[in-house]
Amino acid sequence: MLPDQQPPELRLNLMLKLNVLTLFPELFSTNLDHLPFKRACKNGALEVNLINLRNYALDSYGTVDDKPYGGGVGMILMIEPIYNALKDLFGDGFEKRVKSSDKPFGRVIVMSPRGKRFTQNQARSLTKEKQITLICGRYEGIDARVEEFLATDTLSIGDYVLSGGEIPALAIMEAVTRLLPGVLEKEQAAAIESFSKAKQLEYSQYTRPENFKGLKVPPTLLSGNHKEIDAWRGLTG
Repeated sequence: MLPDQQPPELRLNLMLKLNVLTLFPELFSTNLDHLPFKRACKNGALEVNLINLRNYALDSYGTVDDKPYGGGVGMILMIEPIYNALKDLFGDGFEKRVKSSDKPFGRVIVMSPRGKRFTQNQARSLTKEKQITLICGRYEGIDARVEEFLATDTLSIGDYVLSGGEIPALAIMEAVTRLLPGVLEKEQAAAIESFSKAKQLEYSQYTRPENFKGLKVPPTLLSGNHKEIDAWRGLTG
C-alpha cells in the first residue's frame, strides 16, 4: 500500500518511511500489495515512497544516463537526476548534512556490488531508523560521486551482478519490514529464525505426513518431550 492509500490517522504515526529512487517503480508495486509490506503499511508501521528518476531527467527525451569518462561498455546513471530527486525529497543543502553525525535524513543507501554485505544484523539496525532512502542503479552502474558525496551507505546482497538495484532493494526492504513491530503474525518467529544469532541457521522442520514413502520425521520430534525437542533443535545447552 502506498502512502496516499493509507488512512489519514495512520500516516501520523509511521515508524519507518522508505524512499526508493528507481527507473522502474512498477517492479515494486506488485510486491507492496502482499505481505509483509501490505500489513506494515496498513497498520502504520511503514510508508513506501516510490520515486521515478525519469521525472528528474535532464531533457524531454528522459535522459538519466551517459557514457563513462575514460571509455568502457555501457551507460552510467548520472549524478544530476539523483541529486535533483534527493533535493526535492530533503530540501536545499541536504548534501551538506546527509553524512553528518546526526543524519537528519536517516540512511541514504546506494545498492552496488562494491557495497558492504547486507546481513540480518544490519536489517535489525535499519529498523531503528525513521527514514531510509534506497538508490537503485541500472545499466553499468551509478556515477561514483553519488556514493561518495550523497549517500551514507553502500550495500550489496551478494557477490554477483544483476541488471539493476531493484531486486537488492526489495530484499533489503523485506528483511527490514518483517522485523517491524506488528508485521509478523507471530513476532517470536523473528527471534528464533536463521541469523537471529551470528552464523546461526534455523533448525530443520517437518510436518505431515509422519512417513512419506519411507522418509520419516525424526522420532524426537514425535516424543512430546519438549526438553528433548529443544535440545534436538539446538535451543538449549
